[in-house]
Amino acid sequence: MFPWQQIDTVLLDMDGTLLDLHFDNHFWLRLVPQTLSQQRGISLNEAQTLVETAYEKVSGTLDWYCLDYWQTELQLDIIALHHTLVDRIALRQDSLPFLQALQQQGKQRILVTNAHSKSLALKLQHTELQSGLDAMISSHETGHPKEHPHFWQQLIQRFDLDPQRCLFIDDSEVILAAAKKAGIGYQLGISNPDSQKPNKVFSDFPAIHDYQMLFKELYQSV
Repeated sequence: MFPWQQIDTVLLDMDGTLLDLHFDNHFWLRLVPQTLSQQRGISLNEAQTLVETAYEKVSGTLDWYCLDYWQTELQLDIIALHHTLVDRIALRQDSLPFLQALQQQGKQRILVTNAHSKSLALKLQHTELQSGLDAMISSHETGHPKEHPHFWQQLIQRFDLDPQRCLFIDDSEVILAAAKKAGIGYQLGISNPDSQKPNKVFSDFPAIHDYQMLFKELYQSV
């Protein structure tokens, strides 16, 4: 699938790519509307409509990923709510073996996430993810989400990357397209970001449902 001898660095999204997206989907699509319904004394349908409208308004911007923004916008204790669901934070079963295989083959592993620093810290605390990474960057450090070209410019500069020798893995086709436009050499989609939902279909990028599909060619590249 990829010419691994021409890849020095693997850039990896977090939610849905290394971690099961079920936590985030359950939190934002179920727990937040339920809590809003109870707090404001409105029906669950009304709360869901309110939340969906608020989400759509800032979709694709840094605010969409900002816990502080949603704490103010929805008047909910978003951070406290996160802590009620920590038992649902989980690595994909294939993530650590893949990260370890990359290390064995001398590939640099950089976490590239839109997650807010408070969400990132919580997920690192409750998983072994950090043990499989060489570096990490949140889009909130750059002032631009991964959907924006300035994010990629800052990423490349910060880690002194040769973008043509990077592979970027993400569960969002929109973000994969942004990476390609920014000059990242290779892109790969994850078709099963949420373990509780059916697989996604990617139109413009190769996609896999299990990292072990890459192991044979990765080890043969030596």
